[in-house]
Amino acid sequence: MSQPTRILAALVLGLSLGLFSASAGGTWIDGAVSTASLIGGLWLNALQMTIVPLVVSLLVTGIAATAKAARASKVAGRALVLFIVLLWISAAIAAVLTPMILEAWPLPREAADSLRGAIAGSTPVGDVPSLTDFFRSIVPTNPIAAAANDAFLPLILFTLVFAFALTRIPAAARDQLIAFFRAISDVMLVMIGWILWLAPVGVLALAYAVGAKAGTAAFGALIHYVVVVSAIGIVVWALAYPLALIGARTGLGTFARAVAPSQAVAISTQSSLASLPAMLRGTEKLDVPVALSGVILPMAVAIFRVTGPAMNLAVAFYVAHLFGIELGPAAIAAGVAAAATTTLGAVSLPGQVSFITSIAPICIVMGIPIEPLALLIAVETVPDIFRTLGNVTMDVAATATVAKRSGVAVEEVVSEQDILLDSGVEMR
Repeated sequence: MSQPTRILAALVLGLSLGLFSASAGGTWIDGAVSTASLIGGLWLNALQMTIVPLVVSLLVTGIAATAKAARASKVAGRALVLFIVLLWISAAIAAVLTPMILEAWPLPREAADSLRGAIAGSTPVGDVPSLTDFFRSIVPTNPIAAAANDAFLPLILFTLVFAFALTRIPAAARDQLIAFFRAISDVMLVMIGWILWLAPVGVLALAYAVGAKAGTAAFGALIHYVVVVSAIGIVVWALAYPLALIGARTGLGTFARAVAPSQAVAISTQSSLASLPAMLRGTEKLDVPVALSGVILPMAVAIFRVTGPAMNLAVAFYVAHLFGIELGPAAIAAGVAAAATTTLGAVSLPGQVSFITSIAPICIVMGIPIEPLALLIAVETVPDIFRTLGNVTMDVAATATVAKRSGVAVEEVVSEQDILLDSGVEMR
């Protein structure tokens, strides 16, 4: 049984046992719910302890490698600019569309009330600042204190500045620091692997407590969540087609046929990296020289996950909707900035691995509880399909756009390709 299947089975089993316990009645239920909440809370805390070191280390290594790659190749530099623009557009789409969808199709109040009451300890992380306080708080006076207090937006800003400054120091010292942060990220990924191995236990315990308190409303809320978040991913996925039409000057039918094999691999594996060979063949059908696609596509797989900002931010909006939290302009701006920037340091692995570590920083900067993420991770399998489909389709569209619009001779790219491959861009 695969890991996502084990986690999903634990969710269904936990909710079912909780429903059965509630219907059976008895004085023992409160003690069982308290014990289950304790076990689930310990598992969630174990995941949370990896967030700060993982986000910082991945941002440093990702930005340093990307900047070096951009300097090594003109094509890579143009691709990087397009990637960043699309990531911010992705985050903006979620900021506009998710509240509209939730307003048009809200979670029933009874279900929201039941589920909110069932998730013990889920309170806003802190007061959402005013717009003035928000801008004042962006620049940290003490980055260590920002990390200790989970002040992710100033921490991310400091990390970004630190990473770009790192690219300006002598190579020997730069390589040592990059190796240090890469080792930290590798250690955190090992730890997350251990913690996720225990995910069925943690999810079972949390789902039992929710099922016992919320009843059947929990099932309806999870289905509602999957549909809303997947819809945002589908919108971003669909944007790849007009990009190919306008940016790459490619017919929609031609593009759809070229990208279809890589989409099939994406559905079956939920991995952009596994889809890379099919994407390379797809770009050949779009008349993109291998010398160009061989530079852009590996870089896209490593750092460009266009559905990440939109769908991660949509999850945060959904949790805020569940808890009735009104998000002001400052909170939304903070969420957009966090979603667009942290994606550059995200891990190119199935969504269950990076779900909490990618979304928790967004929730924290917006003042949204993160406890519900421990349950939502169990149903990430379905949204993750649309994440990968959107990423793969947009990777091919962006590659074709850069290749058709760059005006760089193929011979020039070939001469620079070895430099790019040594620049440190990794596909995890």
